[in-house]
This record gives sequence, C-alpha cells and structure tokens, in this order.
Amino acid sequence: MPRSSEPTAEPQTQSWETVMTDRPAVDGGTPMPERSDPSALRWLIGNELRQARTRAGKTQSEAGKILGCSQPRINYLEIGRNKQQPEEVTKLLQFYGADIAHIDRMASLAGRADQGTWWAPFSDVVPDWLKTFVGLEGLAESEFSYEPQLLHGLLQTKDYAAALLVNNLRVATVDVERVVKLRMERQARLTDADSPLHFTAVIEESVLDRLVGGHELMRDQLSHLLDLAKHANITLHVMQLAVAVHDGLDGEFALLNFAEAQSIGYVEFPDGAVYVQDQDQVAAYTQAAERLCAAALSQADSIMAIKSRLARLT
Repeated sequence: MPRSSEPTAEPQTQSWETVMTDRPAVDGGTPMPERSDPSALRWLIGNELRQARTRAGKTQSEAGKILGCSQPRINYLEIGRNKQQPEEVTKLLQFYGADIAHIDRMASLAGRADQGTWWAPFSDVVPDWLKTFVGLEGLAESEFSYEPQLLHGLLQTKDYAAALLVNNLRVATVDVERVVKLRMERQARLTDADSPLHFTAVIEESVLDRLVGGHELMRDQLSHLLDLAKHANITLHVMQLAVAVHDGLDGEFALLNFAEAQSIGYVEFPDGAVYVQDQDQVAAYTQAAERLCAAALSQADSIMAIKSRLARLT
C-alpha cells in the first residue's frame, strides 16, 4: 500500500463499500458531530486549504498576496499551526476556485475552532502524534480499521485494554488507568444518539484466539463484540486464516471519512504515525478496505465465528 510522507434475525448492517458509496459528498454533507477539538479542526481545515491550492496550481506566495500576508503564514494556516479565520478561508478558497457551498462549509468549520477540546483532561497521556488522530476520530462520520494483532481500541473492553498495557514500554504504569479511561471515552461515539460513528473493522481470526488476560476476560471481550455487532452502525468482519494472502498483509491502517472534508488515511507504528492526505493514496487504501471486507467473512458469519469461540471458552 502507498504511504504518504506527510505527518478508524442478524442485525442489518452496511459493508464498508456501501458506507463509502452512500455517504454524502464533501460538497453535500451533513454537519460534523459536536465532539470539538480545535487543533484537529485546524489540521482538517489546513489540509483542505492545501489540497485546494494544489488543485488550483497556485503557490503559497500567490495565496499570501490574497490575504496580504507572508508565505510562511500561509504555510502555518495549511499545517494548522495558526487558527484559520472564516474570512481568510473564504478568500483563499474563492481564489482557488472552490464552489460556494464548500467555501461556506469550510468557513463554518473555521468559526467553530474556538470550542474546547473534549479530550483535554487526558492530554498529558496522549502522545503528540496521536492527538491529531483522537481529535479527527471525534469529528469523523465513518471509520474503517484493519489491525492484525489485536482488537481496535473502539472494540476493547476496559479489562482487555488494561491487560494490553501491563508492562507496556510505551505507557507508564501510573498512566494506565487514565489511558484506558480515554479509550472508553473514545468509544462513546459508537453509541452517540445524535451522530454515531459508522465503524467497520476487519479482525484477524487469530486475534479472537489470543487469550489476552485469560479465559474469563476473553469471554467478556467476545460477548462485548457480539453486543457491539447488534448496532446498525457497527460492522465486524473476521478474516479467516484460510485467506493466506490479502490486502492487509502490509500492516495495519485506518481510514477516516468526514461529511464536510476529504477522507484521510492513518498508519500507526511504534512511537509514531503517518497521516495519508494525498487523495490518490487515500483511494488506494479505500480500495484495500473494500477488498478486505470482501475477502473476510460476512457480518453474519463473523458473528457465528465469534459465538463459536465464546462457546468453547464457556
């Protein structure tokens, strides 16, 4: 998979491909969920400004003349270092030839960037490279995740999450409780009554067999997966070991989709992450996500696979 060098009866569910097909276009979306994070909003708006400028074939110096400012300030606006004022966003996007509806949405987002950060109480236990993702996840409309070794954080029980952090080299023992609490707070988006996150995950079969924390803890975790699968906005696919070759063999990745902005990819590695912003690369990750869902078991068969393991543990 390409990776950018720039710094998610049986119930009726939608496949990742269906969610992507049915989701509103960038210029016809619904408002973002109210889970504010000004730094993530600045990052998202900056990415939109940079993409629009690149498509228009304009330089940062040319953009600076429109605002009557220096090229470095345009750069700061594009990387989200400085807060983008609604009038600045409007002038720049008009210069780049964006349509009126998109300009209005971006300006509206810029006007919301003064709100508080929902995860601020946990800021000291969130690595800098993860802060942007946590903020963007709270703003996303849908998320896809493939992780080969463990369950995604949004799917974990409190005990499963804590067990993963025992003697963890990246998380100090004194911080484990708060890191787990943040993970549980992130999960609130899955059951938000007003704007639930549409979440699709491909889970390797071996992950279900890994007894993290022992038999009893894993029984609770598998039961939790079955409860989550009852929600129409959550789709789980189990990848069987019989599928020897698939698009996830290059490693874990996530995709975040927004009602008012372009999608991004996210690739995490120990002590760092890559944010994939180039839309051709994002499209390649999106295709990989669709192919993974198609290669894995269906939602109904995945539920049966989880139930069979739960029965053996019981």
